[in-house]
Amino acid sequence: MPTLSSHTNSDLLALLARDDQHAFEEIYARYWQKLYVIAYNRLQDTANAEDIVHDVFAGLWANRHQVQIDVLENYLAVATKYAVFNRVKKQLREREALKGLADTPVMDMRIEDRLYHRQLLERVRQEVEKLPSRCRLIFKYRKEEGLPVKEIAKRLEISPKTVENQLTRAIKHLKTHTRTFFQFLF
Repeated sequence: MPTLSSHTNSDLLALLARDDQHAFEEIYARYWQKLYVIAYNRLQDTANAEDIVHDVFAGLWANRHQVQIDVLENYLAVATKYAVFNRVKKQLREREALKGLADTPVMDMRIEDRLYHRQLLERVRQEVEKLPSRCRLIFKYRKEEGLPVKEIAKRLEISPKTVENQLTRAIKHLKTHTRTFFQFLF
């Protein structure tokens, strides 16, 4: 592997645009720790911070032909901050959606509402069972056991991105197939 440690960021970006994997590895070596600190300071979660850094570098590689970067360190720091912001926003939306179902005290509900709540939960359980086996397993690890994405990926020996994709797939399936229950409410 050629040593690129003496190259400037501009040189590395030019090499990166020409698909030089060694330039990408040098950029990663220079900045992964700084980006991890940025993400960890905001999230206070090792697995999520690592996921964010992975996503930022994956995005850099994927967009290496389109993106115009003036100051590499600033670009990566801002990309990390936006990724953290988006992750927090997504987590809040998920918590609010689940909180609406989970925090509703069954005893305080009218009989019709309790029946509807039970039917909805049963419908969700049925739809979870219809998911493909790997998708269902990932969903159960996350929602029933509360495992972080990184831990699920480690257990199943797959990438964290694959875990996130499977969770997104499961949630879309559940939204689509439980929508009829929600239409009766309004």
